[in-house]
Amino acid sequence: MPPRLNIPPITRILLIVLVFQSFLSGAIRYKQWSGENDIVVPYLALVPQLSLIYPWTFLTTTLVENNVFTFGIAGITIFYGGRYLERAWTSAEFAKFLVVATLIPNILCFGTLVILFAITGEMSWTLTTINGTIPLQISFLIAFSQLVPSHTVTLFKGIVSLRVPRFPLLHILAVFLLALTPILSAASFFLVINGFWVSWTYLRFYKSAFPDLEASQSTTLRGDASESFAFSEFFPDPIKPLIASISNEIFKILVAFRICTPFSQADVSASRGETIVQRGTPGSARAEAERRRALALKALDQRLHAATAGPSKPKPPPPTVAGPSVQIQPQPNVQEPATMLGETNYVPEREDKDGH
Repeated sequence: MPPRLNIPPITRILLIVLVFQSFLSGAIRYKQWSGENDIVVPYLALVPQLSLIYPWTFLTTTLVENNVFTFGIAGITIFYGGRYLERAWTSAEFAKFLVVATLIPNILCFGTLVILFAITGEMSWTLTTINGTIPLQISFLIAFSQLVPSHTVTLFKGIVSLRVPRFPLLHILAVFLLALTPILSAASFFLVINGFWVSWTYLRFYKSAFPDLEASQSTTLRGDASESFAFSEFFPDPIKPLIASISNEIFKILVAFRICTPFSQADVSASRGETIVQRGTPGSARAEAERRRALALKALDQRLHAATAGPSKPKPPPPTVAGPSVQIQPQPNVQEPATMLGETNYVPEREDKDGH
């Protein structure tokens, strides 16, 4: 029997829509291709000059890939990254994250291209297609940096060893270089930059935290105030102080405009795991339940042993049976062990001295 792929529902829908829309866009572009002009599909992919009458493209354009290379990377990203995050967060939280990580970067990229057209007057900016899973790729890397910040990935048999928070910047560099080639459009660089800070802002300040079942904390706690998820942690050590000072000033401006809310001491304590469990990984809830069950069984076992460790009550003498008396030789220096709950003692039958 072939193995069955266990894919969560939201991840499964993403994969199906990616395959359907990419193949449909490729078939339309192939049918209309003439070799002279680039073919765009404005009702599937977002084109600033043509897609305003198709508002759904602000979402659907993320799951449209134009070549086999980017299509393969998109499929791997959604299959592994989406499956991991959906199991760690639940389907509802994962769906919210997807909407934020795709819709807002697409809108910002749309506005950037319109501004560039207004400044330069080049019509090509408004005809640039905004599509692809690049916002999802960078947002998944940001999410992994939150969930496993201290995890180290070893490549090329130990030659290269990088912590997870280093990968978002490497991904931005790779997209920038590919945007200089026909593989990616110029809009890809704007998408990856917007996806980077939008996904970090959402996870840092707005995403719901997971409360501890044993704590009497409100389930409305949001964000992640831990130092390991600070914005400067994504950058190399030499420039961390500079990035931290700049990000702090920007944060003060956002607080002044009431876009962000400063963290309280309780939020900082919660992010350290003192009151809530912020970073959940697949199977952590089950492991926590097993730990609590083991502690409860241990406590119950100790109570039972304490209850049975006291002096046992003297047993009444056996009833006298009519007949010839039989004298039993006592056995010196033999102590009767205390009876414990759940213990079974086996005493073999003795043979008499006559050999009967």
